[in-house]
This record gives sequence, C-alpha cells and structure tokens, in this order.
Amino acid sequence: MPRARSIMVQGTMSNAGKSVLVAGLCRIFKQDGYSVAPFKSQNMALNSGVTADGLEMGRAQVMQAQACGIEPEVGMNPVLLKPESDRGSQVIVEGKPVATMQATEYYRYRGRLKAGIQHAYDDLAERFDIVCIEGAGSPAEINLRQDDFVNMGLAHMVKSPVLLAGNIDPGGVFAQIYGTYELLDEADRSLVKGFVVNKFRGDVGILKPGLVDLERLCGVPVLGVVPVMPLDLDDEDSLSQRLEASRGGSGLLDVAVLRLPRLSNFTDFNQLQRHPLINLRYVQEARELGRPDLVILPGTKSTMADLSSLRERGLDTCVRALAETGTLIIGVCGGYQMLGQRLLDPRGVEGGGEAEGLGLLPCETTFAGDKSLTHGVGHLDLAASSAFSSLGALALTGYEIHMGRTSLVPGAETDGCVRVGDQRCVGYVSQNVLGTYLHGFFDADGVADALVNLMLARRGLPGVAAMSEPYEAYRERQFDLLADGLRGALDMEAVYRILEEGV
Repeated sequence: MPRARSIMVQGTMSNAGKSVLVAGLCRIFKQDGYSVAPFKSQNMALNSGVTADGLEMGRAQVMQAQACGIEPEVGMNPVLLKPESDRGSQVIVEGKPVATMQATEYYRYRGRLKAGIQHAYDDLAERFDIVCIEGAGSPAEINLRQDDFVNMGLAHMVKSPVLLAGNIDPGGVFAQIYGTYELLDEADRSLVKGFVVNKFRGDVGILKPGLVDLERLCGVPVLGVVPVMPLDLDDEDSLSQRLEASRGGSGLLDVAVLRLPRLSNFTDFNQLQRHPLINLRYVQEARELGRPDLVILPGTKSTMADLSSLRERGLDTCVRALAETGTLIIGVCGGYQMLGQRLLDPRGVEGGGEAEGLGLLPCETTFAGDKSLTHGVGHLDLAASSAFSSLGALALTGYEIHMGRTSLVPGAETDGCVRVGDQRCVGYVSQNVLGTYLHGFFDADGVADALVNLMLARRGLPGVAAMSEPYEAYRERQFDLLADGLRGALDMEAVYRILEEGV
C-alpha cells in the first residue's frame, strides 16, 4: 500500500483555528472517498479523552477522528501536556502519564520523544490515504525552533507541505502572516504552500487588495478566507468563548457551572448548553451565583488547589447553602471529589497534605500515583426518595480520567452508588447531590431531557417532550456543515494539488 499523502495546518498563534480547520479538511477528504486520520505530535490542553483501549489523548484529536469517521487512537496524539501550574505540566506519552515536569525540565527531556512521534506518524501513514496534521502555537516561536517536533520540525520529519492560517478576528492578520513567514528560515519557508485567513466577518471584497499584496510580498498564494461559522464543535482549550458568556435557549432554566482555575473537559456540558430551555453560564465569583436550578462542579486538573480557590472566593459556602435548600448539585470527576468529606494526598500527587471537602457526599478521596482511564456504562442505584430518581432508568455512558480513588465512609448507604457494568461505584447520590467520575454522561441519550424535566418539576412546571437531538446525529451534522463552509471558502483544487505535489 502506498504511503499516505499529508498536509499540515500551522497557525500564526494559539486560537488561530487550527483544530477546526483540520477537522473540516478531514471531513472533506472523508466525503471525497479517502481514508483519513488526524495527527498532532504534541498537544497542550486540559480537555482530553480516553480511547477504547484505555489511553489518554487530546480532545481535539478525538474530535478530528470523529470527523474522519474513525475511532480515536492514541497515535494520533502521542504527546499530551496537561498544565498543573504556570510552569509545570503532567507529561502524557503514548496515552500514559510519565511525570510532572517544569518547563525547563521538559525541554531537556523532549528529545527522547522524537522516535516515538515518528513511529506514531509512520503507523498512520501506512494505514490511511491521507494524514491531516495540526501544528501547535506558532512556528515563529523561534526560541523553540531547535529540536522542534510540533511545527516546522515535524513538517520536515514527515515531509509534509504546510498551510499557514492567521486569525483575522482580533485584527492584524496581515502582520501575523507576513511576520510569521519572514521569521522562518529558507528551508522552513519552502514548506509553506498556502495561506488561509480564518475567522473573517464582513465583505471579503474589502480584504482582497491586502491579499494580493500579501501574495506579492511572500510569493505564496492565499487559498481562501474562511468566515466565522456558527458551529458547535468540541473546543480545544480555555480560550474557548464558551467560558466567557451564557449560552442556551429561553433562559427558563438556569444552570451554573463553577469556573475553576484549572477547569478541564468543559466539553462535558455542551449537550446541556445546546438545550433550548437551558441557559448555561460559567460562574467565577460568589456574587454571580444567585439561585440557579442546577449547580455543576466540573472536572479539574488540580482538585485540591481548585477547592482552595473555591474557598477563597466564598463559593464553597454558597454551594453548601444551596444544597441545604434543595438546589440540585452535580459534581463531575474533580467536582465529585470536592463534594466528599475529605481529600488525602499522602504521595504528593497534588502537592501533598489533606483538605476537608464540602461534606455533601459520604465519601473521601485518596490521590494515587496511577491514573484511571476507562470507558463505562453506568446506572444510578437510587432510593425512590432521591431527587434524581427520575434518572434511575437511564444508561449513563461516559469515560473516566482521574488520579484519585474515592470510597464511601463507614456507615454510608451503598444504594446511592453510580455503578458501571462491573459494579464498581463511580459516583454517589445523596438526595439532591450527585457526584460521578463519568465524563460525558450528559451526552447519553435522554439524560439532558430528563434533567430538564426534573428541574421543571421542581419549579412546579409541566414537563416537555424530548427536545435534544441525539448527540451523535447532532455532531455529524456539525461536521458536514463545517465541510460545506470550508468547501465554499477554500480553493480545494489547490489543496488537492498541494497534497499531490507534497514537498
């Protein structure tokens, strides 16, 4: 079988829209009859997913694999960095954590990773027609060019042509693209086969004189101007606009997600965000919380540090007060750990020591040195008196990514457990408070609608028929809309020519 052709999307900066451009190209190639796989050698993000064989990878590459119509594989993202502080990250190699490193330590270590990255790419290249590659940050970070394997260094390693994308939305896109291109050395510039202006609003005609000048200055064609598209796709990182404002429907039901400093996997709440009766908002300060119908404590990369942050802002007191008055409270992963009685860190996984939880669930968490990475189908083993009893008949599908081990305190009733197929307890319900390790369970069929009807009933309002489109059907429609938008904006004949000619 011939080796795959490749094309790489690099950006002038973070948030240039690389992840979505790659996803859109993947979808187009799939629609055109090719087998295609995404690849990003190194991702830095707190949003991650778990493969079917229990390995961790960046959420953006999970999304891109879904756009290709294939199962995500850890080889699509062999190195993942999950920030734990301003200077340090957990380093995950081939789906498993190897260490937490400060930046300087990681840059000394990363030379060991090139062989594994080359192997991961070669494996995909032998099995697919096209590999669509995403860069990271900007190739003009010239202080990082030596030993680079994420941008131009990777493009040379795998002999891939490059499209350079600039984000026009904040302004200065011509300087972004020209400056980035001019900072590259001659060998790197030779790989850049086209420019893309991304996230445009307005009349493209006004932009055209600048595009002509850009092509003249650089000798590289502009392949298209991609408009801002009102799509709903899994986001790459905390730059996401999802965190900045309320989104949702009529605002009839108010759902507040606590915005933790190291919030992770906020894609968990996309299905709630898109429900027409829910107004979902992210809350940072106690004065913003009010009296919502549902409070969600999300996942976090650093549970104990973020619990301390909640206390500093007075949100712990607010959550306990709301729970006492019957407000629905849900904690996911790190949020579940916070809802318990105690958190213990004897091995220093999160810096060591112990802390009191919010005391709303009869459990405690001990942080372990190994990470749980599994998929599961769970169910609520509930007493009829539980506020969540209407969810008892639903299957809760999801995945686990956590370092802690949570157990019930002596004397706790076991019929409040959230159990997966092997009967492990991966969560607990006590009256109006629910905690679980299952990321993504709001996406399961019927769960969002059941929660809406539960909140309506607690308001004394009549229930409504199912209003949520099944998640997978919705996601597929978004990918097709993205592909349509890119086909209309990009010179796809030129893109295919670049693929054929290579470097």
